[in-house]
Amino acid sequence: MAKAKTQFICQNCGTVHNRWAGKCDGCGEWNTIVEEDPMGGIGSGPGKTPKKGRPVTLTSLSGEIEEAPRIPTGMGELDRATGGGFVRGSAVLIGGDPGIGKSTLLMQAAAALSRKGHRVIYVSGEEAVAQVRLRAQRLHAADTEVLLAAETNVEDILATISEGKRPDLVIIDSIQTLWSDTADSAPGTVTQVRTGVQAMIRFAKQTGATMVLVGHVTKDGQIAGPRVVEHMVDAVLYFEGDRGHHYRILRTVKNRFGPTDEIGVFEMSDKGLREVANPSELFLGERNANSPGAAVFAGMEGTRPVLVEVQALVAPTTLGTPRRAVVGWDSSRLAMILAVLEAHCGVRLGQHDVYLNVAGGYRISEPAADMAIASALVSSLAGLALPADCVYFGEVSLSGAVRAVSHTAQRLKEAEKLGFSSAVLPAASSELPKGTTGKWNEVESLPDLVARIAGSRLKARPEGDGV
Repeated sequence: MAKAKTQFICQNCGTVHNRWAGKCDGCGEWNTIVEEDPMGGIGSGPGKTPKKGRPVTLTSLSGEIEEAPRIPTGMGELDRATGGGFVRGSAVLIGGDPGIGKSTLLMQAAAALSRKGHRVIYVSGEEAVAQVRLRAQRLHAADTEVLLAAETNVEDILATISEGKRPDLVIIDSIQTLWSDTADSAPGTVTQVRTGVQAMIRFAKQTGATMVLVGHVTKDGQIAGPRVVEHMVDAVLYFEGDRGHHYRILRTVKNRFGPTDEIGVFEMSDKGLREVANPSELFLGERNANSPGAAVFAGMEGTRPVLVEVQALVAPTTLGTPRRAVVGWDSSRLAMILAVLEAHCGVRLGQHDVYLNVAGGYRISEPAADMAIASALVSSLAGLALPADCVYFGEVSLSGAVRAVSHTAQRLKEAEKLGFSSAVLPAASSELPKGTTGKWNEVESLPDLVARIAGSRLKARPEGDGV
């Protein structure tokens, strides 16, 4: 009798090894390689008689759609992040840190859809039925017709949701708890996760039901399990937030049926998640307008303009190597801005510690924040508060030039709506809004911006020593 072959699979990236090793060659992680049986799950062809395929029906691209392609939940922020609602027959993967509110969000969405007459099934693999009911009572969702089950076996789940009328929405919480009889490995392993996700996606495509899968995340913030899972699903959403703040952000990183840079903003309370229709007011709620080193950045998240305060603190250092601490922005980008200020603007920061923070725990990813960051740094070094009614945006190049960014009109309209009467923006900006009463100050280079801030200080304090 031939000896059964085994494979060693990395639980972080899915790389297959012929033997066990302490470090994975694919991703470089340590102690992630686990022995698994290749006879079960996906890729279990060797040792089995290949099944003869059957022809499938071919059709054309033209044709009528029998029912509405999307299912709006009625939760505006969730619908915004998904591109207008859940697409029928799609698979959506939602990841987030433990306790961030993934189950709360999905319970509220399930209740909202159930009140509209949709058939919703909630399958929990981490909690008992009684525990899910306690959450539903707290969220005032216990009076809805959401169908509940506590099961982890893939075959049993498929048999349950296949009975009766086709469900409109199926929620699986979570994919790491699923296990299949066809895969001979522990729940949560690469083989089990791939097998379970593939079975759920196949059910969604065949029946037209929307499948929402909850995924755990690693310490790096990535969804745990093989990356192939993110390629298999139609949309990937990350539920983010800082434990020190009440707000939560639902960020879209993949969406085959909508934009991939939208966000939905929620606020966590004892009654569940509350939608935040105007995130700018949330991020600017505790702003101190008279504090040096604070600048308001007019940013964009997808099609939504967001105003957020950037805070900088520049202090003389007692260390041989000055500290550079960044929260909410790219540290490499900060190093570039500091170098441009030193080389082209004469702002000496080599003997100063620099601390940068984005208020509210928000994270900025677009380069349009360069000018707001530079303004906050110069303001802190000069000890002069920037104008309280001014916003800043623009990309800074290595030559010190300020480059134009997109969506200028939307940024300025949002600023004017929130009471900001002036803005500092690139000189090459187009799409300036018409019919507005704001004062738009255009600058061509970063030295012009530094001179503007230094000039305002000299006007306020003639005896000042400059920047």
